[in-house]
Amino acid sequence: MIKRRDFLINSGLALGALAIAPSFAFASKKRPIGIQLWTLRDTLPKDVKGVLAQVGKVGFNEVETFGYSPSNGFFGTSVKDFKSMLCDNGLKATSNHFDFNGYIENGSTESLKSYVETANILESDYITIPYIVQNLRGKSSDDYKKLASKINQVAEICKASGLKLAYHNHDFEFQKFEATTGYEILLNNTDKNLVDFEMDLYWVVRSGNNPLQLFKEHPGRFKMWHVKDMDKINPDFNAEIGTGSIDFKAIFAEAELSGMKRFFLEHESNYKPNPIESAAVSYNYIKNNLI
Repeated sequence: MIKRRDFLINSGLALGALAIAPSFAFASKKRPIGIQLWTLRDTLPKDVKGVLAQVGKVGFNEVETFGYSPSNGFFGTSVKDFKSMLCDNGLKATSNHFDFNGYIENGSTESLKSYVETANILESDYITIPYIVQNLRGKSSDDYKKLASKINQVAEICKASGLKLAYHNHDFEFQKFEATTGYEILLNNTDKNLVDFEMDLYWVVRSGNNPLQLFKEHPGRFKMWHVKDMDKINPDFNAEIGTGSIDFKAIFAEAELSGMKRFFLEHESNYKPNPIESAAVSYNYIKNNLI
C-alpha cells in the first residue's frame, strides 16, 4: 500500500459526549458529504472513470483530489476529462491537495500556475497544502513563522485567481516550542482573511490534542475537516466512522464554532480490503448519525 507521505515525496480522544446542536442538525440537512480520494488510492489510479462512478453511486457529493501532476494530470487523465467524469457522477472537486514542498523549499513557482489553472477548470473553492516532508518541517518557532509567511504568499496568489488556500495538518505540527506549538504558530501568523485550515480530526486527537479546545481558541478558522476515526485497539490505525474511539457527535455539534463549511471522509490506514465498501460504511454512519 502506498503511504501518503511516500507518495508526496516521490511525486514532486475520545471526547466528552454532547448532543448535536439543533441549529446545526437543521442547517446540515443539505450539507454535502465529501470524500478525500486518497481513501481510494489503490484503485483510483488504475480505473479513474470506474472508481469515480463508484463514489457517486455511494452518494458522495464532493471530492477532494490528490495525485495531480502538471505532466500527467490525474493519473493519466486530463483535467478536463477528469471534470467531465466528476460531473457525470454528480460530483464536484471542491478542494485539491497539491504538492507544495518545492515552493516551501526554494520558492519555486513552476507548478503553482498549473495548480491554479487546474483548480479553476474544476471550479474548485480550495487549493490545500496537504503535507510538509520531514526535511522541510520547522525545527524551531522561527522556522514555523517563516513557513507561515510562505503560506501567506501562496494565499495571495490564490486570492488573485479567485481561490482560497487551506492548510491540512498531521501530528508533527503539534511539536512543542516552549509554551506553544507549530500549529499554534501557523494559526497565529497566517492571515485570517486569506488562509483557512483543514483540520484532520484524527491527527489532532492522535497528537493528544482536543479539537473542541482548538475551536474555542480559534473560532471560525477550520473551514474544512477530514473525518476519519481511530481504531480502539491500535491508535495508529483508522477505523470506519462510528466504530472507533473519536466522539464525532461532540465534534459535529460544534461545527458552527469551528467555521466548518465542508468535510471529507478519509480512510488513511488499515481500511478494509474493498475500499469503496468500507467508505460506504463510513458514509452511511455520517449520513444517519452526524448530519
